[in-house]
Amino acid sequence: MPLVDAGMRELWLTGTMHNRVRMVAGSWLTKNLGIHWRHGEEWFWDTLVDADVASNLFNWQWVAGSRDDAAPYFRIFNPLTQQEKFDPDGKYVTKWRPEALLPGYPEPMVDVKESRKTALAAYEDMKDTR
Repeated sequence: MPLVDAGMRELWLTGTMHNRVRMVAGSWLTKNLGIHWRHGEEWFWDTLVDADVASNLFNWQWVAGSRDDAAPYFRIFNPLTQQEKFDPDGKYVTKWRPEALLPGYPEPMVDVKESRKTALAAYEDMKDTR
């Protein structure tokens, strides 16, 4: 995902990441890839220059939909549409991951639509077990 890849490079090189991209990256990791939010939280804690214990923990729980106030748990950011909406000219991706715009850049390993369906089905399964 070019937007997520760009954000991760920005984070690695600068110790910060644009807030919109933080949400998209967190959603991609937890919902589309199905990876526990603690892995993202640990990585961000180790790389963010503005890391704050409460903010980092609560933001990761919120984006994963696992906090008690996570009413929009079903919100799954589509990195492709987020890129179209918030980086329509490709300035952000060009700055942090220019190779993502070149021919031959690898296709996503996970299908956005199918992984979203899988995540939503998992949420429905959890609702049925209450």
